[in-house]
Amino acid sequence: MEPSATGPTLRRALGVPLLVFYGLGVTVGAGIFALIGEILGIAGDHAPLAFLFAGLIAATTARSYVILSRRYPRAAGEALYANAGFGPLAGRIAGLGVALTGIVSSAVITLAFAGYVGTLTGLPQPVQVVALLTVLAAVASFGVRESLVLAALITVLEVGTLALVAVVGLPLLADGEVLSRLTTLPADRAALDLTMAAAVIAFFAFIGFEDIVNMAEEAKAPERMLGPAIGLTLAVTIVLYVLIAAIAAAVPDRAAIADSDAPLADLFAGLTGLPAAPISTIAAIAMVNGILIQVVMASRVLYGMANEGLLPVWLAAVAPRRRTPIRATVAVAVLVAALALTAPMLTLAQATGYVTLAVFALINLSLFRLATRGDWPGPRRQRWWGAFGAALAAGLLLYEAQRHLIAG
Repeated sequence: MEPSATGPTLRRALGVPLLVFYGLGVTVGAGIFALIGEILGIAGDHAPLAFLFAGLIAATTARSYVILSRRYPRAAGEALYANAGFGPLAGRIAGLGVALTGIVSSAVITLAFAGYVGTLTGLPQPVQVVALLTVLAAVASFGVRESLVLAALITVLEVGTLALVAVVGLPLLADGEVLSRLTTLPADRAALDLTMAAAVIAFFAFIGFEDIVNMAEEAKAPERMLGPAIGLTLAVTIVLYVLIAAIAAAVPDRAAIADSDAPLADLFAGLTGLPAAPISTIAAIAMVNGILIQVVMASRVLYGMANEGLLPVWLAAVAPRRRTPIRATVAVAVLVAALALTAPMLTLAQATGYVTLAVFALINLSLFRLATRGDWPGPRRQRWWGAFGAALAAGLLLYEAQRHLIAG
């Protein structure tokens, strides 16, 4: 399907470095700063394993995204892949699922932001939510290069902060008994259930690498650049997440980290004896970065779907001067604010994980079906990679579904 909208097009201004910073800005800020305490509280010693398992599933699907992005280098990537594999209905489901993921995850990060900032200022949560999203919608509408340059600068700050926490926490992992405890597999079904439940939430933390494909129409050479950007983003994220989760699980008073509104800040304070306020400030900035990037991504998905005829063409409008999808950006910001003001953070994070797993299963199945056709330009064996990725994503989703049925 060829693009259907006429008028201004998106500006091709992004190379591999900005695409990687884009991906890292979503994954790093969202996962560690917002949810490390929740995952630690559920999985305990197995928190690093939960992150690792979620990362391996993400890595499997990442390979499918790389393959498909070379074949369909346009915005609304997931919608295009599913549409090519199974038709327009599947395309709409995949695209709306991805947009919903961006919107819901932005609401999660907005709530986490309010938690960190609340420890510093005491401002009411609704005031913070509305003010933050108004500013970020304006930034996202200003220009994609400007938005992602700002995001890249903040990403350097947040990755540097995580590296600092990792450095000061590494001595904890030098204890053989601690390391043995953290690398032991779950011993029974109850422990496995908790680890898998944590993995579903941890999966939220890896949302971001797949967003890169939705910037295809703003990348300078998408067929050549998207694959390396996805791979680098995911590799850095997995290493950081597993390391920080292991350090958090190794601290003597980890219950305080699990119960904290600012878990990474309290982790740093506990490790160093220094004040938590600077890390809370950096965490809040990092979360702003994550929200900005998700708003950019979700708006491009809606724009791309409208441009492909899968949503009303009204959403495909591009501002003539800034060449950004202004209507889609405003719509996304309004939806994020509505969710952040009405739903709890953990519920939103779990819902995001479920939706993402379902979309990943559909995208992998699309690769399987496309690679079985006679006109597929790549190796036919790629269909088996799609089947494997679909089985992993669907398996985790079904495991969680049956666990909730048994618990209920």
